[in-house]
Amino acid sequence: MSMALELQNLSKRYGRKWALRDWTMKLPTGHVVALVGPNGAGKTTLLQLAAGLLKPSAGEVRVFGCDPHKQTREILPRVGFVAQDHPLYKRFTVADLLTMGRKMNPRWDQRIAEERLTMLDIPLQQRAGKLSGGQQAQVALALALAKRPDLMLLDEPLASMDPLARRNFLRVLMGETAEHGLTVLLSSHIIGDLERVCDYLIILSDAHVQLAGDIDEIIRTHKRLVGPRTLAAAVARIHDVIEERHGERQTTLLVRINGHLFDQSWEMHDVTLEEIVLAYMGQLAQYQRMETIPMPLSMRDGFPCEESEERIRRETPR
Repeated sequence: MSMALELQNLSKRYGRKWALRDWTMKLPTGHVVALVGPNGAGKTTLLQLAAGLLKPSAGEVRVFGCDPHKQTREILPRVGFVAQDHPLYKRFTVADLLTMGRKMNPRWDQRIAEERLTMLDIPLQQRAGKLSGGQQAQVALALALAKRPDLMLLDEPLASMDPLARRNFLRVLMGETAEHGLTVLLSSHIIGDLERVCDYLIILSDAHVQLAGDIDEIIRTHKRLVGPRTLAAAVARIHDVIEERHGERQTTLLVRINGHLFDQSWEMHDVTLEEIVLAYMGQLAQYQRMETIPMPLSMRDGFPCEESEERIRRETPR
């Protein structure tokens, strides 16, 4: 099976802070991949590494078997990249940008670019700097599609678009994938849109991959359980508990099941992709809050007392 993207122990560090750390993954061609996570999780760094704009601090990244940072001549014609701020030459007209794209890209498709921009009522003689943010994003996406890439890297491309424009773009993206086998790595916070077009999910947080896999399989293996609080610990011994909420007698858990069937004490419900993503992101946020809870004065000398234990109970998130 042909691989569009291969990562081997990939790490990237800015000073003392790790943006990505020790990530290994293989992504076959033809997938539409949703890349999600909180701000600062490493999504933009990963896309820039795949585009050859950054050099890894450790490990390696391969795009169609090549190093994108060193073998740019082989890789650049096959990769389309739209950055989060969709940079364009502001003084160029849209027609100028199309001319530049045609002269710089050997597989350029002028027809698809002009048809898409005409459909969106974006005038070709307008300067890029005079366009709205949404229109600039559409021009950047049209340029990337006209390049006829094999791999499309999109960093928050939907953020500045209205709902109708987002739906239209996602429809075009699905068509390109079905017709030409385009592989897409798409970063976005709009989970509902991702669920409609993506077949693979990666959740990044704190420089690490929390979850990666086929979306249908992820949804199938995650369930919400409602049952007696006294049995919650027994579930946690067998399954991965991602989120938990406790009442006086009842507990609600979102778990990643490990094949074991639950007894009749538990009600089991399906969950949406958005619920799964938010649960994993909430799990990280809870760990971070726990790490920043200040140590009570009464414990700083190493001697816990009743006052310190009561304060810990009040300050620890539930």
